[in-house]
Amino acid sequence: MASAAQALDRSQSDCVLEIDNVTKSFPGVLALDGVSLRIRRGTVHALMGENGAGKSTLMKIAAGIIQPVSGAIRLHGRDVRLANPLQALRSGIAMIHQELNLMDSMTVAENIWIRREPKNRLGLIDHAEMRRRTVEAFRQLEVDIDPDIRVGKLTVASQQMVEIAKAVSYDSDVLIMDEPTSALTEPEVGQLFRIIRMLRAKGKGIIYITHKMDELFEIADEVSVFRDGKYIDTRPSNAVTRNDVIRMMIGRELTQMFPKETVPIGDVVLRVRDLCLAGVIENISFEVRAGEILGIAGLVGSGRSNIAETIFGISPATSGSIEVGGKSVSIGSPREAMKNGMALLTEDRKASGCFLTLGIQENTQLAALQSAYVRCGFVERGKLSLDAARMVQTLRVKTPSMRQPIVYLSGGNQQKVLIGRWLLTNPKILILDEPTRGVDVGAKAEIHSLISRLAGSGAAVVMISSELPEVLGMSDRIMVVHAGRVTGILGRQEADQHKIMELASA
Repeated sequence: MASAAQALDRSQSDCVLEIDNVTKSFPGVLALDGVSLRIRRGTVHALMGENGAGKSTLMKIAAGIIQPVSGAIRLHGRDVRLANPLQALRSGIAMIHQELNLMDSMTVAENIWIRREPKNRLGLIDHAEMRRRTVEAFRQLEVDIDPDIRVGKLTVASQQMVEIAKAVSYDSDVLIMDEPTSALTEPEVGQLFRIIRMLRAKGKGIIYITHKMDELFEIADEVSVFRDGKYIDTRPSNAVTRNDVIRMMIGRELTQMFPKETVPIGDVVLRVRDLCLAGVIENISFEVRAGEILGIAGLVGSGRSNIAETIFGISPATSGSIEVGGKSVSIGSPREAMKNGMALLTEDRKASGCFLTLGIQENTQLAALQSAYVRCGFVERGKLSLDAARMVQTLRVKTPSMRQPIVYLSGGNQQKVLIGRWLLTNPKILILDEPTRGVDVGAKAEIHSLISRLAGSGAAVVMISSELPEVLGMSDRIMVVHAGRVTGILGRQEADQHKIMELASA
């Protein structure tokens, strides 16, 4: 029988990546506090933790993006210093980021082979060979994307698959995936999991960061939990329950994930009739009442976000009508939408939400500069600053100060700041597009509770979400969209996942 020491030796020799006692700090924040982690070859290792727990920071260190204050990294048992991402890639570590890092103006093939372009005998880029390699890479992954199309023309889901193909093309020993399914449909998630299982069978070490419990138990072999920059524990995924993981993540029991409150439903606040955006959405009609949460469900590309952007004036409607409080309004810009008491939390916080170089104070105040805080052409900065600080405190944003640049916050805390930005405008109509995307389970519960309280205060809420449990748990009614059209509206009592999926694929 093998001794304990022999078993330990085998366990360590099986490690493709070892992170030992790593510490990292940012201005005013200890992001990682002596964290250690071991990834075995041929396994999928899930990292779980609330936003700000240190998961993404640790992986950015492993990928050479940022440098630790102290600690060691070993690949195949050998100490390495990963000074930059290119060095990490050459050492065998590739990372797929939560926020996509593709060049919109370049083609799919150019994005995948950037800095590795095949050359002809004259030393020029061989575009035909680059295209051939891309087609072959997509064939192996069973991905159907035109190599010659510019990335900026792809959907977010297709861009995510390009990122995955790019990372896989390096044939790295360690592949880090940070929230890879955040913009994928259910069939695309299944396709991704097939790719992951294929890579696992080839002996790759897959590090999988996710906030989705179902994914953890479907794809992961092991799970490590982090909390407040500290390593908590590692367990086999088949030896823990959902509640075990939540307890380790947040240090407490989470009793109510969808705290939907029963509140009085008032008069119609928003009425949309036959709204069209040429070639995108057609004859969209619905209404939302005070105190009501209207969920909008549909597959990626169905037109859900386009409906929100058209109502808010980002892409003004080509026909149809909008009424607010029983009065017909013409909304040709976000400014006009805001004047009519609307607020829109956009789907992509990096591209159209956060001003990353500005502090939390500025990011929270921006929308309110057009609101009741303006008197006689002047901004009441003292009152606005005080209310912004109170909002950040109410939403429990983890930050050392209001001056902290928002780029240093976790995705979930950035999302809370953006929600706070719109709440300061005291909106009558709040449109939320993927309000909990990339947000941990604890922050999700807080955001859900906040949405319920807003409805309880009389706001009309429109909530777009790709997560059916969220739509079912939070909505009074659910509008389902397919190919730019409304295919059905279900009441809370009659709605279920099966009915929604039938309507979403009709």
